[in-house]
Amino acid sequence: MPEVGPQQPGPTPPVPDRRASGGPAVPVGRGAVRVGLAGAGQWAAGMHAPLHSAGAETELVGIWSHTPARAAELAARHGVPAFEHFEDLVAASEAVDFAVPPAVQADLAVTAARAGRALMLEKPLGASRLDGERLHDAAVTAGVPTLVAFTRRYSAGLRDFLSSIADRPGPTVVSGRYAHGGLLPGGFVGERERTGWRADGGVLLDLGPHLLDAVDAAAGPVVALRASEVPGEAVLLETEHVGGARGQLVASGRFGGDGSVFEIDLFGHEPRARFVGSVIDPDAVWARIRAEFAAAVRNGTPPTVDVTRGLHVQRLLDAALRSLADGNRFQEVNACVS
Repeated sequence: MPEVGPQQPGPTPPVPDRRASGGPAVPVGRGAVRVGLAGAGQWAAGMHAPLHSAGAETELVGIWSHTPARAAELAARHGVPAFEHFEDLVAASEAVDFAVPPAVQADLAVTAARAGRALMLEKPLGASRLDGERLHDAAVTAGVPTLVAFTRRYSAGLRDFLSSIADRPGPTVVSGRYAHGGLLPGGFVGERERTGWRADGGVLLDLGPHLLDAVDAAAGPVVALRASEVPGEAVLLETEHVGGARGQLVASGRFGGDGSVFEIDLFGHEPRARFVGSVIDPDAVWARIRAEFAAAVRNGTPPTVDVTRGLHVQRLLDAALRSLADGNRFQEVNACVS
């Protein structure tokens, strides 16, 4: 498909005054939520842009990227404008969906939140705890709806598992494993996407959020952890939870073999509770993400994972990074409360 140059944005949607929270207003209306997409890489092209073109709850209204040619190509594919400036994308949108590296997301999302736009965020929130806290604080101060796309938390299997154990006594021991071959050469993570932040800390920062979030939800909040690693191959985590449970977790993106492994085992005075979620239905997962995001924007309905939960997981990652830098010692995790 031929590339098209950046186009001028359409009219800015009206912004009614909703400043009871003390922050900027969030545009509201009826029908599909008008979503601008920041990013034009593998995940933007394969998941985020099609997401907003496929359902009635959201409408893709434009794309911006640091790489204008990629933005123009993806925008042409979806019949929407490519914006030269991020601020113009924000002005044309009710909400912004981010498919950019964590450090970039943290800066751009603060700008969008201060403009009163709802945020659909990727994990981790930022490249560091401070990035995550800055983004979180901007969104909470502005009072904008947020959703973080922890895809496994939106899968039917994990949702059902967490519901099934909600009334059980807490476990005493938990184990968890998340492994696939996506970071291997020829894996499903593209060559360009394996560079940058994924090359520097891909196993912990890319896979770690999914595993830590799920185990934290299943066994109770993590209050301390320590980390060790097989450099470039795997991360091993030991966790301490509210209530006294202890956990052992392993994550790897360089697992030779077909498919992936995503497993959690809870042991205690009750019979073992086991979750095996190696396969998820991506169409169903992303459809639920789209529906929950629209409900958050239109109705104020809390999503499964919001920016406060995202910051909690960012603090777990920070504790793991501090442990790796401090001789694999246990590090405390500060609770995250909005």
